[in-house]
Amino acid sequence: MTTTEIGTLHEEVRELARTRNAVILAHNYQVPEVQDVADYVGDSLGLSQQAAATDAGAIAFCGVHFMAETAKILSPEKTVLIPDLDAGCSLAASIDAQQLREWKAEHPGAVVVSYVNTTAEVKAESDYCCTSGNAKSVIEAIPADREILFLPDMFLGLWLERVTGRKLRIWLGECHVHAGIRPADIERWQAEAPDAELLVHPECGCASQCMAFGNDRTHILSTEGMVRFAQSSPKNRFLVATETGILHRLSKEAPGKTFEAVSEKAICKYMKMITLEKLRDSLRDWKHIVTVEPEIAERARGAIERMVAIT
Repeated sequence: MTTTEIGTLHEEVRELARTRNAVILAHNYQVPEVQDVADYVGDSLGLSQQAAATDAGAIAFCGVHFMAETAKILSPEKTVLIPDLDAGCSLAASIDAQQLREWKAEHPGAVVVSYVNTTAEVKAESDYCCTSGNAKSVIEAIPADREILFLPDMFLGLWLERVTGRKLRIWLGECHVHAGIRPADIERWQAEAPDAELLVHPECGCASQCMAFGNDRTHILSTEGMVRFAQSSPKNRFLVATETGILHRLSKEAPGKTFEAVSEKAICKYMKMITLEKLRDSLRDWKHIVTVEPEIAERARGAIERMVAIT
């Protein structure tokens, strides 16, 4: 698509959003042209909080399905649209509500902490939600004598065990993109780019190994943490271990600095499903409307609000 074509579509999308009284939200991993037309770009929970705060009557959520569900849970009175219903998530799909109920039955009395990358039904079966940015605080807020079931990301769970010193029961789920960033990728960059700061998402399959480096240029951070760190750091070169879509936002919010992907293969096909054309069609044709059963939404909202109360 040419720059002119992108510009024309941007104008069309913005006009539709204005006439439809809709706010456009885009996740950090969306394609650049979708990020550039959005009113807000951020992580899944941050976007849902923006959705709840806006006066707009509708939300066009450019992300994956569980994120649009979370926005609907926090903004039940608003219409939430997702431009492509097939935009799913391998991590969220790694556990369903029935599996969680069975796991809970095996550990009566355990506290259930679910990463925000889960379906509404799973959130409804949870005591707390968390993001990669606040998971440590959530775990530390739970009494030391309580058993904790953490789901669904095993790499985030293993990282939490290391930083909190708590023993968790961890569901063996993973994000296929982050799991694909392996220790060998990190070792190569450690050798080839000694002048760079290394920014690693805790979902990565290499996160625990990175902690073992113990050096002052390796940083385990959420995506929002990466943006803040890059903006404030005096360094100019950064290696980034997460989905490659974040590079666009980092380059915009920390201009003049260099950002390189640890793995060029770290691309989420689900995040890339949403295009400018699909966003335009979603606003024009009022599709696809995201719904969450009220009883499930109410229970899931409780887990999210308990998380927010801690952070």
